[in-house]
Amino acid sequence: MLYTEILNENRDFLTLYKKGRYSASRYSVIYVRPNGRSFNRLGITAGKKIGNAVHRNRAKRIIRLAYRQYEVDIPVGIDIVIVAREPICSIKSQEYCGYMEKHGVKEIQKMFRSFPAGGKNNR
Repeated sequence: MLYTEILNENRDFLTLYKKGRYSASRYSVIYVRPNGRSFNRLGITAGKKIGNAVHRNRAKRIIRLAYRQYEVDIPVGIDIVIVAREPICSIKSQEYCGYMEKHGVKEIQKMFRSFPAGGKNNR
């Protein structure tokens, strides 16, 4: 991934859940918050409600693929957490990529702009 590092600290996830903006869809919930850095940080979660380890890993793989395809359209300097929902396991990866292209990227851009000063220095 070009502009992205992995988000894996529990406190970062909790901060994003509490202070970030979110957009929910049938397949996933996307949380966004500015991080004041020159790169994005991405976290992907899939809880036990999704299914066994095979289903959870497939859901994360689908989300990672869609993010990688549209990463250049996402503003730089934000933390993103994408939480998988159960229906994502029953779709083809291209269907979720289509969702990210049409709705997901636009929602991320809109949430990023909704922070004061376009999302700058909101740590």
